[in-house]
Parts: sequence; C-alpha cells; structure tokens
Amino acid sequence: MRNLVDAYLRVGLVPLIIIALVLGALIGGVMPSVGLSLGILGSIFVGALKAVAPILVFILVMSAITSRQAGKQVYIKPVLLLYLVGTFMAALTAVVASFVFPTEIIGLTAQTAVEQSAPETLTQVLKNLLMNLVANPVNALTNANYMGILTWAILIGFALRQASDSTKHMISDLSVAITHVVKWIISVAPFGILGLVASTVAETGFDTLKSYSQLLAVLVGCMAFIALVANPLIVFAMTKKNPYPLVIQCLRESGVTAFFTRSSAANIPVNMNLARKLGLNEDTYSVSIPLGATINMAGAAITINVMTLAAAHTLGIDVSFGSALLLAIIGSVSACGASGVAGGSLLLIPLACSLFNIPNDVAMQVVAIGFIIGVVQDSAETALNSSTDVLFTAAADPKYRA
Repeated sequence: MRNLVDAYLRVGLVPLIIIALVLGALIGGVMPSVGLSLGILGSIFVGALKAVAPILVFILVMSAITSRQAGKQVYIKPVLLLYLVGTFMAALTAVVASFVFPTEIIGLTAQTAVEQSAPETLTQVLKNLLMNLVANPVNALTNANYMGILTWAILIGFALRQASDSTKHMISDLSVAITHVVKWIISVAPFGILGLVASTVAETGFDTLKSYSQLLAVLVGCMAFIALVANPLIVFAMTKKNPYPLVIQCLRESGVTAFFTRSSAANIPVNMNLARKLGLNEDTYSVSIPLGATINMAGAAITINVMTLAAAHTLGIDVSFGSALLLAIIGSVSACGASGVAGGSLLLIPLACSLFNIPNDVAMQVVAIGFIIGVVQDSAETALNSSTDVLFTAAADPKYRA
C-alpha cells in the first residue's frame, strides 16, 4: 500500500487532475448513472475543504500574529490595493464588453421563482459586510464567515503576543498540524474532481446552456480577458517581470480546482498550499488569501454588470456613458460585499438593476437565469476570483519584484 501511495504522489497533482477531468467527462457523458454515483466523491472533497478552511484561517492568522517579530515586513496594503484595482478593471471591462457586444436575454419575461431575497440598497450590502466583522466567533467559524474569523483571529493573536513561549509554541504546533491536514485533503483532489466533473456532465449535459450561449460568451470572455490580459498587466506593473509563468501557475493550481468546487471558501486551503509552495511571506498570505476570498471579486463584478446591462438591452433601456460608469463603480463596491450576502453575486443583480429603474420582479428573473447558467458562469467566476487571490499576493511580495 505504501508503494502504491508513493507512486501516486510521484505522478503529481496536476497530471492526475487532468486525467480526472477527462475520465469524469467521459463517464458523465457515456454512463450518466455512474457519473451521478461518483458525485459523492466530489461532495466529500468539497465538504472536507469547506470544513477545514475556517479553522485553517483562524489558526494560521492567529499564529502569524502571535509569533510575528517586531520590524518584520507584512505586505497587506499593496495586496488590498491590487484587489481593488483588479475588481474595478473587471467591472469596467464588463461594461465596455456589454456595449461592444450588446446581449438580449432570451425568456426574460417568463415567470421564474427565486427563493432567496436580494439586498435592496448598497447601504444594506455594506451593513451586512460590517456586521460580519463583529459576528459571534463561534458562529463565524460554524458559518464560514471569513470577515468575522479574520477579525477574531487578529484580536486574539494580538492578545496572545504577551503569552508565554510555551503557549506560542503550542499555537505554532497547531498551525503546523492543520497545514498537514490540508495537504492530506489536497492530495486526494483528483478523486474529488473526478466526481465533480462526472456528476456535472451527467446532470446537465450542457444542453440547457445553448440558448444563453451569447450571454455566456460575453461573461466568460470578460473573465478570460481579465485573467490573461488585465491581471498580467497589473502584475507586470508591480514586478517588472514576465507575469505569465506566475499567472499560468495560479490558474493551473488554483483556478482549476476552484472551477469545479465553485467555492472561494473551499479553495482557501488550496491557495494557502500554493502560496506556501511559492515561498511567499506567511504573515501576508495567511491574511490576504482569506480576505481575498471575501473582497477580491473581479468575477462577481463582471457577472453583476454584464447581467444588468443585458437586462437593460433586452428591455430597450438607453444606457448613457455616465450611468454605465456609475454602474462599474457600484458593481465593484457591491462585488466586494458579495460573500456577505446569501446567494453571492447573482443576488446583487437587482441592486444594480435599480440604477436603471428595472422592476424588481424582472431583475429577479435575471437572477433565476443566472442560476440556470451558473454551471459555467459561477465556475468561471470562482476560478478567476480564487486564482487572483494568490496572483496578487505574490505580486506584492518582494520575491517577485525587480
């Protein structure tokens, strides 16, 4: 058994994930019943990632602050700036693409029920985000509220700066232990992705997506532009080096997993592992990556703006340049609060639609269509968001600067 495990590990995660992608697609397409059965592997994998992520963030952040030495440099501010710049560029790209390739949503007048409730104002979005900061710490861990987790981990970490060396050593040992647990979970990623792909192909077959092909093309095209053009330009401006080796590595080792888990929270352990592999500053990435899963939402900004403008075009609403620019700003700010709202980016669409006086019942139909195409839209959005967390953290690290 030991020899078999060693042989499995020697192959490497990336080749095994590629094999899992191909096998999963074949099984889901040829044998749908088997593909649905394999879905349990994906559920277990995603469940394990989601379960370990909150405690991982809490312990790593607390350990980093507790053991941080005076004068040791942390690079959170430049990472935050990159997050904000990247999200606004994504929102602006979505607005421009929606004008260049105007899209009308088929079936917008159909009556479709959406159970979740959407925030009505930007103030409500920001209030939800701020209230998450002061949430009960136990509830924050239970509900994977990363703003609350970060807040309490930072506060407790600073309080433990005065603790005895034995206490600090114990916290450091906990950090090492939870890191090993994450490595074990990530090592079985190919089996999880095999199950996720097989069940997805078996359930959807992607037939229902054909009628929304143009809308999906604009959404995914914008995300691809940000991932392969805009983000590399931002990284080059920071590092003065060829950004593509780092960009491709982040997309390959973080984006692929995020695409199939469709959860930025579940991908936090994957990103932590990648940041460690890249040799980044632990004091920085232990905070910037979980924070990025909360506020670095370029993909969400694209979704909000493209879907809103598609609704406006469908209804024949004339959108001026000024209102489109305002939409980009609102979309950026709203996207940063997306994780603090049940339903994520899709449920922020009615807020953006209100800018053009689009009725709420029509806006909620757009949300429903978003759920229909979510098998592609949400996957691509999560892949962009999550891989960019590591990318910008690395770009702000002196290791990658000229």
